[in-house]
Amino acid sequence: MNDQGFGISPLFLSQFEVDEAVPFKRHLNRLEVEIGREDYSQLKRVELLDGPPADDLFTGMVEITNRLLKSTQNNYNRELLKRLQVRIYLDPAHYSIYYRLPDRCLRFIANWRQSVLQRFFADEPVADSGWHSCRHALPEFEGRYLPDESGGVLLLRHQLDNIRQQRPLITASHGPYDPHTLEVTLYFLRTGKGGSALINLGFAGREPLTDENLTQLESWGVPLNPSNIDVIYPYSDERGHPYCYKLEEDLPRFVKVLELALPDLVIDIHGCVGTFGDDRRIVVGLGGLPPFRDPQQIGTFVNQVGVLFLQPNEAVRSGLDLIRDLSAEIYVQFCAGNHQCYNFALLGGMQLLGTRIDPRVEVSSLLNGEDRAFLPNEDLRWLPGAGANALQRIAAHKLNPRTQCLHVEIPTAVRRKMVVKLRSLEIEASFDASGL
Repeated sequence: MNDQGFGISPLFLSQFEVDEAVPFKRHLNRLEVEIGREDYSQLKRVELLDGPPADDLFTGMVEITNRLLKSTQNNYNRELLKRLQVRIYLDPAHYSIYYRLPDRCLRFIANWRQSVLQRFFADEPVADSGWHSCRHALPEFEGRYLPDESGGVLLLRHQLDNIRQQRPLITASHGPYDPHTLEVTLYFLRTGKGGSALINLGFAGREPLTDENLTQLESWGVPLNPSNIDVIYPYSDERGHPYCYKLEEDLPRFVKVLELALPDLVIDIHGCVGTFGDDRRIVVGLGGLPPFRDPQQIGTFVNQVGVLFLQPNEAVRSGLDLIRDLSAEIYVQFCAGNHQCYNFALLGGMQLLGTRIDPRVEVSSLLNGEDRAFLPNEDLRWLPGAGANALQRIAAHKLNPRTQCLHVEIPTAVRRKMVVKLRSLEIEASFDASGL
């Protein structure tokens, strides 16, 4: 469905056709939107401008019409935009998208990004902000905004060099697409579980439109289909390279800006929908794509008649101990080869007990037509296919061969709980500061 010149990961390639008789039916993101009820209400808003704007409004913007039409996997949306003669512009400074039609103009505003920047800076920065104290937003830390054409990145670091060198680096690679991973990151920093953090502020396609967004768009004559929304914020740059891996691929640059020697532990935070409504089991991935991981690289490994025991090394054990604050139920998954993978449960004494998994026969998808992998026998989400973790591990190893990267998938119920816990910490700190 997409131009093959665009580097869309196989994990994000989807085959579906929209029936024009039911244009608002979702073919993707059903697990997150319809089943998991993830909160995407704050991601973006759309507004109708007062009358067709003058040409000078678009001075300094980048027209991305052809890029989006070539890369979209949604043929219905492609043909709709062509029929409506929509020209699409990106305002990179403010990260807004304009749909310019012959007789009207719509603007998409990245609400979540806007609110995050306003939380840490007096004004919404449009250039490199330099380092500023986070003050009450995150006491003892300082923040910096680095711009790029895909929404930019927020960097956070402890003000004391020795603390940020000793504590893990926290990354929230998918930012707005994984609701409340920002709050989990801030909780880790506030409670001493991290010394620095990288938060992606941009979209990379697939971020769902809410039903409210869809209703507004329909009323303004642009009835987009909500499956794979890759015709608003672009998935790839003009060369076809995807934006979604920017934190992993540019890790050396960000570490340099943080003025950091990469710690022995990186915790990469993501959100997932579990296999049932109140699923609180966290899945930690240690690598599912090359370079593969043998159990002996992770710790002391014993195989007793098909029952596998793994005592993790110090860095992995330390990471799992930090994550245990989020949930008492943690599973560790990784692969030693394409068809030789492992699923371990974390026991009370930080030992891992598990089994070998052959993904060809033991992994299925929760939903037909979507890559939402799980283990039917355990009724547990299956993680190791995630490609970004491999990119992060490759980049991290070049900076520090001892670094362990933990890809942490946190289910919806746990992330919502962490929002409340973070708010409680913020209120308590506010009382302390006021002397109450």
